[in-house]
Amino acid sequence: MMLRGVRKVLVVGCSGSGKTTVARRLAAKLGAPHVELDALHHGERWEPRATFADDVDRATQAAAWVVDGNYPAVRELLWSRAEAVVWVDPPRLVIERQVIWRSVSRWLMGVELWNGNREKGPRHWLHPEHPIRWAWKTHPEYREVYGARFADPAWQNLVRVRLRSRREVDAFFAELDDY
Repeated sequence: MMLRGVRKVLVVGCSGSGKTTVARRLAAKLGAPHVELDALHHGERWEPRATFADDVDRATQAAAWVVDGNYPAVRELLWSRAEAVVWVDPPRLVIERQVIWRSVSRWLMGVELWNGNREKGPRHWLHPEHPIRWAWKTHPEYREVYGARFADPAWQNLVRVRLRSRREVDAFFAELDDY
């Protein structure tokens, strides 16, 4: 079984890939806390929190966790502590559809995201760091970075799972149901 005995899992992928959904579901399945890096990173008014790296360090000292996110400032820490890395990597156009839908629905519903922050309206969607633009920009970068890490023998101690479609995500969870 792919994740038998694994208690520390990092879930990566670009914005809109479905990594938080996969991480929440996986945390529930493993009975482990879910740690969303965005919640630790974004302070009020979207300002980065000064305690981010320390908060991640504390959260990943636990015996079990499922973390989702891609922040380079904590990448080495997370990869060194994880027992498995799940890379959610659907095609770029699928991601764009998902991130646009997510942004529009969050904005229309006024959903609070982290620390009082909410999705801003359409005039903000073209900002270079908005998830719609960020996902388009980072998709090829993450393919390169995570592709290299998954192939690197230095990380062979980790269980590595790459999920390229919703069908693969469903099959992954169906396999987990078997244990």
